[in-house]
Amino acid sequence: MRLLVLEDEKDVADALSRGLSQNGYAIDIAETGSQGLEAIEVNGYDLLILDLNLPDMDGLDICRLAREKHPALLILILTARGKQKDIVTGLDYGADDYLIKPFHLQELLARIRALFRRDLRAREPILKAQNISLDPVEKVVWKSDRRIQLTRKEFGILEYLLRHPNEVISQEELLEHVWGTMTNVFSNTIRVHIQSLREKLADNSETPRYIETVIGTGYRFISSEPHPNESESSKGSPHE
Repeated sequence: MRLLVLEDEKDVADALSRGLSQNGYAIDIAETGSQGLEAIEVNGYDLLILDLNLPDMDGLDICRLAREKHPALLILILTARGKQKDIVTGLDYGADDYLIKPFHLQELLARIRALFRRDLRAREPILKAQNISLDPVEKVVWKSDRRIQLTRKEFGILEYLLRHPNEVISQEELLEHVWGTMTNVFSNTIRVHIQSLREKLADNSETPRYIETVIGTGYRFISSEPHPNESESSKGSPHE
């Protein structure tokens, strides 16, 4: 899941980034309303965490604009403004939840999980391809009737690939959606995690059943089991 934190207080933004990243979310930070609105237009976020007291715009206006343009975007207002009028206006403008500062990280995480449970259950409860099943709410992966234990990042990669079956996904796109935009695109992070994921799925990079390497481009999750006589041209690179 990829989240945008729109918060102008650096200490708060940094603390949120650390806490949310440690819990498996890919985090981007914006400090002004204009930066936030631009980021929302460019990137596909699952959730916006929105402070109302910003230097250039009122957060309530951002909430309204974001909701009008992106009806599927989840919005959680996180602010020191606790007056009933602000809470009512924020919810009426399209916020899905409203949390008042100071707050406990565990409560914020619980609210985020609750939002995703409701949203994901309504949209697509279980992702399936071949004999792989992934529950994005419970964070569980099954291969046939056997549960597969994945790290948060491995789960994030597999979830993103399963949401785009048969599409070639670049390394940069995976980094952005699983790690966030601050990750070094020249690192071998993705290759290391793909290799580990393949091992846990009992997949083979040379004759892939699940995750195919498209040389020089990225990775593709094969949505149906390859035919036994499939040509060599569809094989992945032995070097991933």
